[in-house]
Amino acid sequence: MRKYRFYRFSRPIIKFLMKVLFRIKVIGQENIPNKKVVLAGNHTNILDAWLLISGTDRTLRFLAKKELHKGPFAFIFKLMATIPVNRGGDTTKAKEMAYEALNNNEAVVIFPEGTINKTKNTIMPFKKGAVTFASKTNSPIVPFTIKGKYKLFRKSVILEFHKPYYTKSDIIEEENDKLMNIITKELEKLK
Repeated sequence: MRKYRFYRFSRPIIKFLMKVLFRIKVIGQENIPNKKVVLAGNHTNILDAWLLISGTDRTLRFLAKKELHKGPFAFIFKLMATIPVNRGGDTTKAKEMAYEALNNNEAVVIFPEGTINKTKNTIMPFKKGAVTFASKTNSPIVPFTIKGKYKLFRKSVILEFHKPYYTKSDIIEEENDKLMNIITKELEKLK
């Protein structure tokens, strides 16, 4: 796709930097289908987006706070195909963009905690966007977990993509709890 040219150009550079600087380990890339998919997982650091970009050859459409789409670096977020989200107001446009991306067989990434989690060992309550997007577009969800801290020149961060599954649209609350439980249990295994 021509509109993602900058993303495809940047990905090898980002991948190289992440492997050299943080010696990242990525597990389970084979769990990401080559069709519409929602990737959902914990959010530990501002570098998590780069980590995910490094973890797959798919073009990822990240939901990102709208504030990132303003100011001197806004053009980068636009070129990287992010979807701006108004976290404190109307999210209609962001939802429409996410549904459109999924209906075009793209991969959409959402951090259900809604922000970087600065707590030590707990997951913050999940917002329902990931399971809602998946159920309304009949897309599988691939849960992912990020474990460790970004430390220069040390093997410190593990990104694992887990098995995809489909949600049931009539029980969004329960499906959201299921996603949160999967990610919580997988993080506990990595301790």
